[in-house]
Amino acid sequence: MKYLKRIVLLIIISLISNIVFCQQNKEANTKERYSAYELLSSYYNNTDFKPFKKSNIYFGMSFSLTEQNLENVDYLLEEVIEGEKNNYSIDLQGGYYIGNYVMLGANFNFYQKKFVGDIFQDPDTMQSNSIMRGFYITPYIRTSFPLVENERLSFFTEIGLTYGRSNSLSRKIKALDDVEKSFSTNNIFKAGISPGITFFAMENFAFEVQLDVLGYTLDVIEKTQNGEKQSMQVKQNIDFKIDILSLNLGLSYYIGAKNK
Repeated sequence: MKYLKRIVLLIIISLISNIVFCQQNKEANTKERYSAYELLSSYYNNTDFKPFKKSNIYFGMSFSLTEQNLENVDYLLEEVIEGEKNNYSIDLQGGYYIGNYVMLGANFNFYQKKFVGDIFQDPDTMQSNSIMRGFYITPYIRTSFPLVENERLSFFTEIGLTYGRSNSLSRKIKALDDVEKSFSTNNIFKAGISPGITFFAMENFAFEVQLDVLGYTLDVIEKTQNGEKQSMQVKQNIDFKIDILSLNLGLSYYIGAKNK
C-alpha cells in the first residue's frame, strides 16, 4: 500500500511538471508568433509605406464585359423582337509622381458596342446589325489626400482633358433588295473633374473607385446614309451630377510604395 501511494505521487508530480513545461512553451511561442489580428494591425500601422511620394510610378487597369439577350423589349422608337448585345471596355492608365501627392498621368480607353437581332419599327419588321468602336485618350493631373496616417486609404481628385473618336455602322434589312445602311463618326472633346477613393488591400496593389462629377463635353457627329452625307450635328453639354450607378472600379499598382 505504501509503494502504491509513492507510485501515484510520482505520477501526479510528473503530470504537473509536464503541464507546467507545456504552458511555458506555449507562452514562449505566443511571444514569438503573432495572431492574424496582430499581423493585420502591424501591416496597416506601417508608416514606411509611401505610395504617393515623388518619383513613384503608377499603373492602373479596368475591364468590363456585358452580354445581354433581349426578347420583346420595347424602346421609344422600336421594339426588339429578339436580339443580343455584346459590349466591352478596356481602360489602361499610367502616371508619374512629379512631387509628393501630385501625379501626371494618362488614361487610354478602347470600347465596342454590338447588337444583332430582329426589330419592329411600325409598320415594318427587319433585321438589324450595328457596331460601334471607339477610344478615349485623357491626360490628367491627380492630387491625393491621405485619410489615414499609413496612407493606405486616400481621397483623390483628377482634372483631365479628353479626346475621343468613335465610328458606328448599322444595317437594317427589310428584304434582300431593301437594305438601309448608315455610318457615323463622332469626335468628342471633354474637360472634367473626377474625385475618387484609393484603398490598398495588398502591398503596392490598390482598389480605386472613381466618379465623374463635373465636366464640359463637345460632340461633333457626322452621319452618312446609303453612301450620301445626311447630317452634321454639334452638341455642347455641361454636367454637374453625382450618379452612384456610374462608378468606375479599377485595380492599380504603385512602384516604389515601400521605399523610403
